[in-house]
Amino acid sequence: MPFEADLAQALDRTTDSLDPDLTALVGAAVAHGRRRRRRRAAAAMAGVGACAAIAAAGLLAPGVLAGLRAGGSDIEPVALAMPRSAITGDQMVQALEQTFPGGRFSETKGQSNNPSDPSGGYVANGGLVLDDGHGAAYVGISAVRLKLPFGDGDGLSCDRTPARPKGDTCALRELPSSAAIPGGALVMSEKAAAEHPAGADTAHRWTVTVTLKATGAQLQIVQWNSTGGGSGADTPKPTRPAPPLSEEQAVAALTGPVWAPILGAVA
Repeated sequence: MPFEADLAQALDRTTDSLDPDLTALVGAAVAHGRRRRRRRAAAAMAGVGACAAIAAAGLLAPGVLAGLRAGGSDIEPVALAMPRSAITGDQMVQALEQTFPGGRFSETKGQSNNPSDPSGGYVANGGLVLDDGHGAAYVGISAVRLKLPFGDGDGLSCDRTPARPKGDTCALRELPSSAAIPGGALVMSEKAAAEHPAGADTAHRWTVTVTLKATGAQLQIVQWNSTGGGSGADTPKPTRPAPPLSEEQAVAALTGPVWAPILGAVA
């Protein structure tokens, strides 16, 4: 299932900056988190399952690995804040579908957050396979709220150790304050190959993260040029040369009227 493999992309938001000697520790944490998520997934699917920047089993237990970051020789939780209002998985999926008017959708999955649960419920997400006439593509999105002020490990920096593999890219920029985004926002845009070295038949993922500076509300959209994410040879082959949305289109969508209610509910 492509969604389960995409857990790695959720962790990218906070583990990219880990030092090399933490690799084994992070791997164990990921494996443990996957096991717990799968157990909770069975119960959660009846309610409305799955993910955004991931999906299905990947983020079905949003509080289990509510983000990791390096802290000396230890792994510390990323500074997520509880969302102010509940957001359902259905709302996430519906907003995602509205982001691609005229598209056809399959394998839709959604995960609700749960502000009443202090041990979890931080993340709302949705995912689907989009057919917009240019090749099927998996798209996922997540909504969280970061604590203010932002920390160095909160997924807001392109710096990482070890360095990104050749061909992978990251850029960080700011959006000025406006009526749509009072206080402005930080935008991080990433491109990564499913395996390295990347070849002509290697799938890629494009990730755009928009974080409102005034509230800490954050949306992250992940787009693949294949029908599912993952890493290595298990990733489906590319179905198209580019993602459904360019970076500018993704930023415009996440800061536009479709996602405004979600950003407002998060923070």
